[in-house]
Amino acid sequence: MLATICVLGALISTSAAKDVALISNKNTSVPSMGLSDVVKVCKGQMGHWPDGKPVTIIMRQPGSAEMRVVEEKIYALSSQEVRELITSANHSRSDRPAIILGGSDEEVIRKVESMPGAVGLVDVYSITGAVSVVKIGGKLPLESGYPLHGN
Repeated sequence: MLATICVLGALISTSAAKDVALISNKNTSVPSMGLSDVVKVCKGQMGHWPDGKPVTIIMRQPGSAEMRVVEEKIYALSSQEVRELITSANHSRSDRPAIILGGSDEEVIRKVESMPGAVGLVDVYSITGAVSVVKIGGKLPLESGYPLHGN
């Protein structure tokens, strides 16, 4: 019984403490962003990059364990409020959605890889060579002071 409780506790703490990375399409020149710009992108408030490509953020479903840190630190909203924000942000876009949801980190990476101008939010341990990692506030994931650290 005690072993079962310990295993469940480990699983719960693991799912709650995801480190999230901001990734970009390799053809999108975004080496670093300030946290305020990341918030604008995530809320669909930035339409185009300086090179003219449309901005689209691709991420997991609101309410998922993977999105908990993003909901808290980027949106400061409940999962339902994030869903409503996505609907509103996408409604005002005619060229392509501001925010696209993926079912897995692998799907998010595939979509970011195939869409010029796209950025995405994934678990740091899901990153592949198909995308670039974007610094936030001059920090890479796992560096001290990185804003999307899970704890």
